Amino acid sequence: MSAVALATYKEDEKKEIKSAYRRLMRQVKTKNDEERKQIRKAFEISTKAHCEQRRKSGEPYILHPIEVARITAAEMGLGTTAVISALLHDVVEDTPITTAEIRAEFGDKIAMIVDALTKFDGMYDVESPQAETFKKVLGSIAQDVRVVMVKMADRLHNMRTLGSMPSHKQIKIASETAYIYAPLAHRLGLYKIKTEFEDLCMKITEPDRYRDIEIKLKETETQRSRYVTEFMKPLRKSIEEMGVKFRISGRAKSVFSISNKMKNKQVEFEQIYDLFAIRIIIDVPKPTEKSTCWQIYSIITDNYNPIPERLKDWVSTPKANGYESLHTTVVGPRGRFVEVQIRSERMDEVAEKGLAAHWKYKGVSSSDTILDRWLNHVREMLESADGDAMDFLNDFRTNLFAEEVYVFTPQGDMRILPKGATALDFAFDIHTEVGYRCMGVRVNERQVPISYQLQNGDRLEVITSKNQKPTESWLKSVVTGKAKSRIRQALKEERKQQGEIGKEYLMRKLKNMKVELNHDNLEVLLKFYAVQSGIDLYYGIATEELSLTKLKELEVEHGKLAIKKEERQPGPRPIPKKIDTNKKPKLMINGEDASQYAYSLATCCRPVQGDEIFAYTTTHDGVKIHRNACPNAKNMLSKYGYRVMKAAWVTSFNTSFVAELELTGIDDMGIVQRLTNVLTSQLRVDMRSFSMDGDEGYFKGRISVVVNNTDQLNFIIKSLRDQDFVSSVIRIEGSE
Repeated sequence: MSAVALATYKEDEKKEIKSAYRRLMRQVKTKNDEERKQIRKAFEISTKAHCEQRRKSGEPYILHPIEVARITAAEMGLGTTAVISALLHDVVEDTPITTAEIRAEFGDKIAMIVDALTKFDGMYDVESPQAETFKKVLGSIAQDVRVVMVKMADRLHNMRTLGSMPSHKQIKIASETAYIYAPLAHRLGLYKIKTEFEDLCMKITEPDRYRDIEIKLKETETQRSRYVTEFMKPLRKSIEEMGVKFRISGRAKSVFSISNKMKNKQVEFEQIYDLFAIRIIIDVPKPTEKSTCWQIYSIITDNYNPIPERLKDWVSTPKANGYESLHTTVVGPRGRFVEVQIRSERMDEVAEKGLAAHWKYKGVSSSDTILDRWLNHVREMLESADGDAMDFLNDFRTNLFAEEVYVFTPQGDMRILPKGATALDFAFDIHTEVGYRCMGVRVNERQVPISYQLQNGDRLEVITSKNQKPTESWLKSVVTGKAKSRIRQALKEERKQQGEIGKEYLMRKLKNMKVELNHDNLEVLLKFYAVQSGIDLYYGIATEELSLTKLKELEVEHGKLAIKKEERQPGPRPIPKKIDTNKKPKLMINGEDASQYAYSLATCCRPVQGDEIFAYTTTHDGVKIHRNACPNAKNMLSKYGYRVMKAAWVTSFNTSFVAELELTGIDDMGIVQRLTNVLTSQLRVDMRSFSMDGDEGYFKGRISVVVNNTDQLNFIIKSLRDQDFVSSVIRIEGSE
C-alpha cells in the first residue's frame, strides 16, 4: 500500500484505514489482477485527496468511501466498476480533483458515474436543491444504473453513521431518505436495504416508539423461535421425502412495519400476532422452481388451514422489480396467523440483492424483463429535459410504490402499471401518441371514463382520434410519471405556440412605446405582471388573461421600462425581529432565543412540549414548528431541507398545548359520561372538544385535551387505555 497516500495520517488512523481496505477487498470479486490494481489506484487517489478531511465524528473521511465501496460489493453484489466509482464518489465534489482527471485515469464509464454522483454546486437559488440533485442522479439511468446503486450505498452508510450530526440535520436526511430512497430501494428489489432505511429513519423521527417496539421484539425472541420449531415440525418430514434441499428461517418483521401495523389497525404490540414470517428456501434447478414451490405450498395447506385472500403468487407473475416468491398466510398452532414465504435460492438472492442479482441471472443486456421495462419508463420520463425538477421528483415517486395491477391489451399482451393507474395511464403506457389521441377506452367490452381505475385482469382497448389533444384536466386523470410528464410536455408546447402570438402583440405594443423586448425589459414585465416566465407572459397576453393596456402604467426612461414606485410589487413579507411571545411556548431556534422569529406551532402535527421538533421557514407565513414525526415532514424536508433550522423547547416555562386523541371501544349506555368522568374528575383534564359516533356496539370518538407537556399527555393516554371499555387510544398525527 502506497506510503505517499497515507503519509499525512496518524499511525492509529493508518491502521484503521488499512484494516477497512482489507475488509473491502475480501468482499470484492475481481476477474483479474488488472482489476485489483485499478481498485488500489482508486483507493490511493481517494485516500490522498481526502487526507485533510474529517467526518463529523472526527474519523478520517476516507473511511466513508471505503465503506460505501464495501456496501456495493458485499450487500448489493456489484463488481469492480461500482467499487471504483464508490471509492471516488466524493473526490470531484470535495477535493481539487476534476472529472477530466478521473476520465484520464479510469476511462469514460467511471468518469460518467462519478460526475453523476457529484452534487450541484451553488444550487440554493433553485426551488429544491435536493430535487435537482436527484434528477441528475436519476438522469444517469440512461447511461448506467450503477449510479443509483452507488448513491443508495452512500446514503445507507450516511444513515448508519448519522449520530454525530446535529438533530435538525438528522431529521432532514432521514426525511429525504424515507421520501425517496426507501421507496427506490424497494423498487430496485433491495428489500433488506429498504427495511434498514425505514428502521433507521424511524429511529430518528420517532425514537421513543422505535425503542419500545425494539425492546418488546427482543423480549419475545425466544418465544418466536420456539413457535417456528413447533410450526415446522409436521412439515419437515414431508418436504424431506420430496428429496429437495431446503432451509428455513423465521424472520421478525421490521420495527417500522410493526409500527405501521399498530397505527393502521389501532392496536398495541401485544395484539399483533403475525410479527414474523417463516421463509422456506429450496435449492432446485430453475426449470423446476415453480412446480416445487407449489408442491411445498400443498404440504403446508395439508397441515394448516390457509386464508385464501392472502395468497400472493409472485412466482407465476413476478413483481415489476423482479421479485419472485409464493406467499401464503395460514392458521398455525394455537390459532395464530403465520405468513409463509416459499422461494428458491435464486429467488432469494434476487430478493436480497435486487437489481445486481437480476443482472447475474438474466444478463445485463437482457431487455425483455419487467424490471427493464420500468427502467425504460424512467428513461422516457427523463426525455423531457426542460421539465421542472419538482414535477419530475413527484412523478418519479409514483413509479416507486410496490403494489401493481396486471392488465391486458386486446391481443392478450400483459402490461404492468402501479395500483391506482387509470385507463388514460394505460393509453400512455402503450405509446405516447396513443395517449395524446385517446378519446375513450373500452374495458372488458364496456365504455369507461378515461379516469377509470384499472383492476387486475382488465382487458383494454383504446379509441383514438387524430383531432384529440391533451387538456389541463388530464393531469387529474393520471398517476404514472410517464403520462404526467408527457401531458405537461404537450401542454407546454401548446402554450409555447399560442405564446408566439402573444409575443408578437407585445413586441408591436412596445415598438409604439419605442422600447425593445430585451432581457432587462422582460425582467421588469415579468415582475409587473407577476408571472414566472416569458412563456407565461406571452400566453397570458394571447389568451387576454393579461392586458396590454396596463403597459401605460409603466415608466419609460431611455428605452428602459421601470415600475412606478407606487406600483411596485410588494416583496416577501419581512420577518419581524421582535414579536409578542407572552402566549407562545418559549423556544430556541438555531441555539438562539426564538423571539427574534415570527414563529408558530404547526397545526398539521400540533407539537406539545417534550416532542422532538424542528423549525421550518415558510415562504409567506414565518417559521413553523413541526414534530419530527409530522406526517408532512418527509415531503417538506426531502424537497426543501435547506429551510430547516434546529429547534428546542425552553423548559423553564408553563404553557398549555392542545392535543387530539382518537378513541375506539365498546359502546354502551352512559359511555360519554364515563369517559368525561375519567378525564375531568379523575385526571382533571381540560377538554376543548369532544365528538363521538356509535355503531352496533362500537364507538369511535375524538377528544381535544389541554396539556402542559408530553409526559402529561402520555399519562392521559395510558389512563384511558386502562379502562375496560376502551379498545385503543392514539394521538392524532395530523394530515398529510
